[in-house]
Amino acid sequence: MPELFSLLSLLMLGFVLGLEHALDADHVAAVSAIASETKSVKKSSILGIFWGLGHTTTLFIAGIIVLIFKIVIPKNLALSFELLVGIMLIALGLGVLWKAAKSKIHLHIHEHDGAGHVHFHSHALSESHSHSHAHKSFIVGAVHGLAGSAALMLLVLSTADSLFSGLLYILVFGLGSIIAMLTISTIIGLPFRLTSNFGKINGAIKLIAGFASIILGVSIIYGILPILFV
Repeated sequence: MPELFSLLSLLMLGFVLGLEHALDADHVAAVSAIASETKSVKKSSILGIFWGLGHTTTLFIAGIIVLIFKIVIPKNLALSFELLVGIMLIALGLGVLWKAAKSKIHLHIHEHDGAGHVHFHSHALSESHSHSHAHKSFIVGAVHGLAGSAALMLLVLSTADSLFSGLLYILVFGLGSIIAMLTISTIIGLPFRLTSNFGKINGAIKLIAGFASIILGVSIIYGILPILFV
């Protein structure tokens, strides 16, 4: 009975920490940058789910390795993962700015009565150019999972008394992060959806998301480089 109570307490802690973990600024910035590419709240919510799945996948894989071999992730490797997150945030932000700057105007050549005519046609608001970014969100979540694996594994190693309880803790932690990011991405998707018919406002929000991602990425790199190469 004490063992069951201890396990339930551990799982409750994991769930709460998973909820809190998803609120980290770099996680929100990354999902905001990806969500800016869709005008659907539903799609934005799905992006949050896939971010959580990617995040949990890498944590689970890292958990298996750490718990089986009883190893601690080296400090420099953990910092390298954090550095990768910074680079990724900059790339995501630049991608948002690039897509916002593109005119999305296509050149079409038509022939009427034997004479060629050139037409410029914009697909900026066309749903045919709206692609699923679930795979991108999954990869971004996976990278964030790598970056957060060191601290989480230290906690798991110090509290979990078996491989089963350790992996169960990681899964519950992941469930908490999925639920939290689903909520966050839904909220993030609202302004993009509500301003979808107001080009300038929608564009301004996208620029804010892009610049925020870049600034946060730069700050992460700036903070890590002196420590990593000391």
